[in-house]
Amino acid sequence: MSENQKQPQFAMKRVYMKDASLETPAAPQVFTKAWQPEVNLDLNTRSTPLDEDHFEVVLTLTVTVKNDGETAFLVEVQQAGIFMLSGLGEAETKHTLGAFCPNILFPYAREAIDNLASKASFPALMLAPVNFDALYAQQQQQAQQKAAEEKETH
Repeated sequence: MSENQKQPQFAMKRVYMKDASLETPAAPQVFTKAWQPEVNLDLNTRSTPLDEDHFEVVLTLTVTVKNDGETAFLVEVQQAGIFMLSGLGEAETKHTLGAFCPNILFPYAREAIDNLASKASFPALMLAPVNFDALYAQQQQQAQQKAAEEKETH
């Protein structure tokens, strides 16, 4: 290995909650109805370079719970982390930031959502694990298809 090549390195420097919100628009009437929740989860990730080797990754989870057709509560958490990555190729860096780091952040976000739902007097809301590798692969495939379609139209 030449001196110009860096050994691959990865470290989680900090995990923190960037933002959180909880809305209970149907309270207090929602507490008087039979509880048959419909849960919808939306998630998004983004990464921002801080310097050459440090990145902020933000995992946003938005959970909307409806009961009897009306929104019982909506909770959104932006769980963030600062990660150090060096010595990785461009594709490896993108995969690490797009799948590996969100996978690390997810349990923190899931716990925060569960705590907020419980504090609002709703039953515990333990979200199922998410396969971020599969989501990342799907996102990459969609980007390639879009690029191919744009290339065909030009």
